Amino acid sequence: MLKIIRKESYLKQLVAYITTGFPSLDFTIDAALALREAGVDTLELGMPFSDPVADGPVIEAANLKALQNGFRLQQLFEASAKIAPHIDTLWMGYFNPFYHKGMEHFITQAKNTGVNGFIIPDLPFEEAQPYKPAIEDANLHLIDFIAPTDPKERIEAIAPKAKKFIYLVAYAGITGAGKSEDLQELVSQIKACSTTPVYVGFGVDQNTAREKAKGVDGVIVGSAFVKVLLDEQLSGTQKITKIAAIAKEIKDKINS
Repeated sequence: MLKIIRKESYLKQLVAYITTGFPSLDFTIDAALALREAGVDTLELGMPFSDPVADGPVIEAANLKALQNGFRLQQLFEASAKIAPHIDTLWMGYFNPFYHKGMEHFITQAKNTGVNGFIIPDLPFEEAQPYKPAIEDANLHLIDFIAPTDPKERIEAIAPKAKKFIYLVAYAGITGAGKSEDLQELVSQIKACSTTPVYVGFGVDQNTAREKAKGVDGVIVGSAFVKVLLDEQLSGTQKITKIAAIAKEIKDKINS
């Protein structure tokens, strides 16, 4: 009897991060829509913050420039209303604004603009639990992180409860550092206790995407796009063309 080997019928997903309001709000909207056309499945709209502790110097620089340009939270909501109807959108930000404005404020704004949830890297799983019922009651998602430093017991606590996707941190450190770790054992541990898709982030770009996508369901890319936004030698149109080309290349590589 012949054994039939079935290829995976789904495409691995590409999540793209860009910093809201940099270099301008109109640029953010145009870039988001171009990324969607290039194959990006989910957009992380970054909320500029003065101390982005999980991010490397590239995204930190874009955060600072956006704030220097006068970024305000209302601009995030305005941009999202024009972006979220066209592409699955999440807000990526640090907990300070959520704490000061109140989680209910962000839940309301997300529902009003069509945004589907939040990524808050400095809000640990344990401390996020009081906020999750209200977020989930609104049919929104708070993305959970798992890192190579997490013990088996913590993975087994986080993974079964995770919704939408699990953000697998590729290494201990900051975004854009370009480190490499063998994640296959960790991925196996996660998938043994959860059916939630696993996306890997940190250090993913055109050169590393194919390797990092092995065994997972998608990749998360930030610094590779933001580097282009910071390039002052390029016009706005050239920046959008370039990040769209990068997105297409990465989407092709993770699915080849």
